[in-house]
Amino acid sequence: MEEYGKILIIATPIFLVLIVFEKIYGICKKEDTAPLIDSVSSISSGITNSVKDVLGLSLTFISYEWLVSKIAVFHLESSVLSYFIAFFVIDFYGYWSHRLAHQINFLWNKHAIHHSSEEFNLACALRQPIASLVNLFTFLLIPAALLGVPATVIAITLPLHLFLQFWYHTKHIKKMGFIENILVTPSHHRVHHAINPEYLDKNHSQIFIFWDKLFGTFQAELDHVPPVFGITRPANTWNPIKINFQHLTLLVKDAWRAESWKDKFTIWFKPTGWRPENFEEKYPVSKIENVYDFEKYGTQNSQKLIYWSVTQVLITLLFVTYLFDSIAKIGLPNIFVYGFFILVTIYSYSELMDKSKYAIFWEAFRFIIAIAIIIFYGDWFGLNQLFPFSTYVILIYLSFSILTAIYFATIDFKTTPSPHNQFLPKL
Repeated sequence: MEEYGKILIIATPIFLVLIVFEKIYGICKKEDTAPLIDSVSSISSGITNSVKDVLGLSLTFISYEWLVSKIAVFHLESSVLSYFIAFFVIDFYGYWSHRLAHQINFLWNKHAIHHSSEEFNLACALRQPIASLVNLFTFLLIPAALLGVPATVIAITLPLHLFLQFWYHTKHIKKMGFIENILVTPSHHRVHHAINPEYLDKNHSQIFIFWDKLFGTFQAELDHVPPVFGITRPANTWNPIKINFQHLTLLVKDAWRAESWKDKFTIWFKPTGWRPENFEEKYPVSKIENVYDFEKYGTQNSQKLIYWSVTQVLITLLFVTYLFDSIAKIGLPNIFVYGFFILVTIYSYSELMDKSKYAIFWEAFRFIIAIAIIIFYGDWFGLNQLFPFSTYVILIYLSFSILTAIYFATIDFKTTPSPHNQFLPKL
């Protein structure tokens, strides 16, 4: 946990700098692909995922270390060769776990968040799941376990492999010539994120594109078919925590409502999007029928709300940085209390972004949690040792935040038109 937190402290500023650079580049080229409010939602999703991972809130039925102890034929040391093997096997593992997430109903729930943005930019790469609480695919690492690749090598290579998937989430890099035959490029991944019929469920590879070519899921980006991004059952919210469980909620409801016991059981393992017969008519859900004729989710937001949302996510990143840097000092179970505060914070300001009537309630709830933490611990998890007046700064911020939420709910939202579905403002 602590080591991964330290890695994220280094990686996060790099990601943010690249996101800002893409934004500036898009504005200069008059081709801005990164609306601020969409980027706030994406970064918030990345925060929820990283907090979940750092706190170890996931379960692995079969650990890689156990696999190595039982089936290893050789025992490699940490070396360039073992890292190369690990990277290659992890990419094979990534292709199949990714492909299955697109093809099996209950697995789609953990992956839908990544596709939920109706834009395509570097920030949307950070839309990673908190709903992936169970790792089912360790068995795909069997080739590495047979060769005895050390568990420490796998542990180091996994986040590196994930971070290397960041750069190709952009519309600004066009086709890349010969590289298109070897690596996943922005062109390949635009196809993967698109909801055009020609592109659905294609290009599942993560680093090496040849997996798709080998297993029949490759599709090149077509000049006459511009990719349209999102999910066919649109999220219609900026709240990443809600998005993480939308599909699961629908599955639970459909399984409960199904009259056939067969449908109640098989709905979980059917192809993604499958529902019992006539359910689309009896229990309709929002669905995009024509990918070239729909309005992106958003609201006619005032500039004040947009900039306040950016401020909120930046402040949240400061809270998260202190958590990741101080895991050992904060200790168990206090880190889970801290993590809960972060999740409530993100839920609160993303509800405000959605112009939800419950936004003030969530702000008040967050304020009460913070007061309870400060009273119980005497300060903010030992932060006063670094910054003597930090408790007062946090209380002032939280007080201002709840007053700001009240302002938006009672004044700004009433004077700003807010149709449910509008194109996002381009800044």
